[in-house]
Amino acid sequence: MKRLASISIDIDNQWSYMKTHGDNDWESFPSYLDVLIPKTLDFFREHELRATYFIVGQDAVLEKNASVLRRITEAGHEVGNHSFRHEPWLHLYDEEEIEAEIGDTEAAIENVTGKRPVGFRGPGFSVSETVLRVLKRRGYRFDASTLPTFLGPLARAYYFVQSSNLTPEEKEQRKLLFGKAREGFRPVRSHLLQVGGDGELLEIPVTTFPFLKIPFHLSYVLYLSTFSPGIARLYFKSALTACCLFHVEPSLLLHPLDFLGGDEVDALAFFPGMEMEGEKKRNRISTYIRDYQNFFKVLPMGEYAKTVLSRGDLPLLQARFSTGRQEQTVTETKKA
Repeated sequence: MKRLASISIDIDNQWSYMKTHGDNDWESFPSYLDVLIPKTLDFFREHELRATYFIVGQDAVLEKNASVLRRITEAGHEVGNHSFRHEPWLHLYDEEEIEAEIGDTEAAIENVTGKRPVGFRGPGFSVSETVLRVLKRRGYRFDASTLPTFLGPLARAYYFVQSSNLTPEEKEQRKLLFGKAREGFRPVRSHLLQVGGDGELLEIPVTTFPFLKIPFHLSYVLYLSTFSPGIARLYFKSALTACCLFHVEPSLLLHPLDFLGGDEVDALAFFPGMEMEGEKKRNRISTYIRDYQNFFKVLPMGEYAKTVLSRGDLPLLQARFSTGRQEQTVTETKKA
């Protein structure tokens, strides 16, 4: 039998990219959801896949998005919580702010889709002990906010070069964007986290290349394909092979700009890979997804979480935290 794997897409809207980039025009909440979501639904239907859509609360409360967001659950997909304001400095919030971010988004998603989310992913992989504590208290089944890679500082440096219009305050907010190099010491496999005295919470990392800890979610693979499609596919299949060898059940992350090209969203031309036309992108990720399905039995994240929790064989890790960022070190491992 094939090993299990999961798949998800973060529905970061056009305004959220502009906001993180420091573009003031984001405040009118420009959106491409009416274009994006039908394309993703067609894509997943073609590949006979069900996925988890992580939705931003601000989009869920806008009436103009209601009908298209409802189509997600009508098509049989899962929904997840992706915070309300989509600010990658969520780890800097106090507990009251985090409670509002998660709770308000949760209510908005349930109102518009009819389904309550059971999973959370922090914007920009932002997570803290407080975030996990709030999730546990609110009955979430899993968190999916960690990206175990050493390349965070490099990604952050590139981001600041591309965002020269940021104010000093905005730069301060973003100083830990994408995490520190020691994020690479986090586990690649799914595991349980001891959340203080509040119990345990399942963590499903966004999988990186085992041992090397290099990202291979599709935004990276698509960008590599702009230089060499053949090398990009070889890299992706090598990462999947490594997951099999290291007994990792991968969680593959997609983003809206994996499905949309610069010809479809010219306001985001600054983003890497947006010089590629949307149709070409969708054809390429179709190839990658077929490879993924050839290696693994692919589930939406909530279904995957329910399955692995029922097995009862996940390691339990004690977590250590500093400056609002999660720093995982294994101080105890046992059968849950």
